[in-house]
Amino acid sequence: MLFRFRNFPVYIKAKEFRKFVKKLLTKIPRSDYDLKDQIDRATTSICLNIAEGSNRVSDKDKAHFLNQALTSLEEVVAGFDLALDDGYITASDMKILIEEGQDVGRQLIGFSKTLRSS
Repeated sequence: MLFRFRNFPVYIKAKEFRKFVKKLLTKIPRSDYDLKDQIDRATTSICLNIAEGSNRVSDKDKAHFLNQALTSLEEVVAGFDLALDDGYITASDMKILIEEGQDVGRQLIGFSKTLRSS
């Protein structure tokens, strides 16, 4: 079935996370375009890797793309660590980002483990 990723709970959650990140990105000034752009691309990569891996033939291949999504999630958090250090976001913003990101991460890890054990 084509586009089955659209029904994956992790994909749905990743899209919600992306919306939250987009709102936070408005706090980073244009003058720090590189950081803003890198975080934006990493967030988009989470969703795209879930989709890209969804119709791979082997479970190992599918799990590889879920791992790519997970590493992009790590990149998003690291980017916002820098944004926090630079004073662009608040500690409260970061706390919410971590909580939301952990939810996405747990789903990615769980899905990947399921694929690897089958």
